[in-house]
Amino acid sequence: MRARAAWVALALLCAGCGGPSRAPAGHARTDGGGLPPGLVAQARPIGRGPRFHPGVRGPVLGACRRRLGPRVGAHVELFAANRVMLVAAGIGARPPLRYSEGRIAHARCFGALVTLEPTGVVLVRPGARLTVGDLFGSWGQPLSGTRLASFSGRVRVYVEGRRRSLAPASVPLTRHAEIVLEIGPYVPPHSAYRFPPGT
Repeated sequence: MRARAAWVALALLCAGCGGPSRAPAGHARTDGGGLPPGLVAQARPIGRGPRFHPGVRGPVLGACRRRLGPRVGAHVELFAANRVMLVAAGIGARPPLRYSEGRIAHARCFGALVTLEPTGVVLVRPGARLTVGDLFGSWGQPLSGTRLASFSGRVRVYVEGRRRSLAPASVPLTRHAEIVLEIGPYVPPHSAYRFPPGT
């Protein structure tokens, strides 16, 4: 029962992910829990403790407006020590924050980039030219070629599932970009994400 619950949690965590995680039609599933083998290979548990759940302590970027307004979405996934590091909800939103069903529904104001839930979806104002470095700056977490929040080591960068030789902070937050940063053991990166309508 406990193992089944773990597989359900992994399926929900990766529900938005696309790309190589799908098994071809008619392909046998071998994980015993009904999940495609590719999805199982990509799945990692969420890390425990504050290192994997860093809080928001950075500034709001750009004009802070009362309404969220139109946004485009990019998806950022972080892996450290073979675990998922959550991108915090509330980056770019000024308190007080009001939640509805686990998602920020209201804030005093919203900046040029914002996260409303800890899914890695970053909502950017159309026309804003922002990067992953801007995200980490607004989050208040360090990022470099050898640092990913509280983790040290070589940071690998993947965009749309392909390895890139870019500085992690320089990766642009463009519409529907799938960005993966890893430090530690290799995790097969997702190549796409199913974004909510309107982003």
